[in-house]
Amino acid sequence: MGLKLVPDNTHIHFSDYRFYAMALSVVLMIASIFLFFDKGLNYGIDFRGGITIEIAPPDGQEFDTDDLATARATAEGLDIGHVKVQEIGGLAGEDRGIVIFIEEQEVEATPGQTAEEVKKAAETKQQEVLLLVKSALTEALGEVDFRRQDVVGPTVSSELVNKGVQAVVLAVLLMLIYIWFRFEWQFSLGAILALIHDVTLTIGLFALLQLEFTLAIIAALLTIIGYSMNDTVVVFDRVRENLRKYKKMPLKELIDLSVNSTLSRTLMTSLTTLLALAALFFLGGSALRGFTAAMIWGIFVGTYSSIFVASPLLLMTGVKRDWSEQGSDSKEIARP
Repeated sequence: MGLKLVPDNTHIHFSDYRFYAMALSVVLMIASIFLFFDKGLNYGIDFRGGITIEIAPPDGQEFDTDDLATARATAEGLDIGHVKVQEIGGLAGEDRGIVIFIEEQEVEATPGQTAEEVKKAAETKQQEVLLLVKSALTEALGEVDFRRQDVVGPTVSSELVNKGVQAVVLAVLLMLIYIWFRFEWQFSLGAILALIHDVTLTIGLFALLQLEFTLAIIAALLTIIGYSMNDTVVVFDRVRENLRKYKKMPLKELIDLSVNSTLSRTLMTSLTTLLALAALFFLGGSALRGFTAAMIWGIFVGTYSSIFVASPLLLMTGVKRDWSEQGSDSKEIARP
């Protein structure tokens, strides 16, 4: 016997709660937009530009609290602009280390300098700061292992911001085209609003908690878009199937029937995905923590939006029934 999170033939009246759910969604979206413009996102080195240095102790040793304080005092004492020093590592002291983030070094253009010359001067200064910090850390902490050294210039960081925004917008537009061709426009509207809902709430979470927003989070947003769309299409397919089977059933009952019949599959998919993400979150180290946090939140809001955002919009926009009769010679089936 297979495992089932919910029994077969559930009769939950999801549509009865649509106005409460939509009011909650509107409030959360407005709050997310406000947080984005008020607090902003904590952009990582990928988007701000600057230097990231990750250091680890020699084999068989560990950094202690004093080492972290020493690294922080050393980096901040170099007068190289905003510096952030934090400890990273897995469970039980495995792979522990220290990461130093140094903001992008500004270079003032002198009269007669071209844009290319200013860019090269900025890159040169970044490299000089990198060597200065490495030398100072080695002197303060002794022998350390420099596990990672990333230098992101201003031009690259600006391009990454633009490309990231373009990737998310393009993904949403392509999903819109896909749904438009596969279903009626009412389905497209519900699916796209659900995607916008999920992306907005995820960005709002990062603005609220000030989690670092990096390229990995853009990848998480694109994954959330795909996951949420998959969930929504499963429900929409069942709605379309039921429109063909129950041509006289009230639309409200039909949508509830469709959501209930896919509920077990939706919850099982979400649970198994969350189990994998939980393992990544707790055991994957700091490099994957932001990505998995975004994905875990995205699973919750994606499942919620498929049931309480996308599906009720079909009822509110009044999906047509004539198209569902085309190519169907089946007789009316009694209402369950």
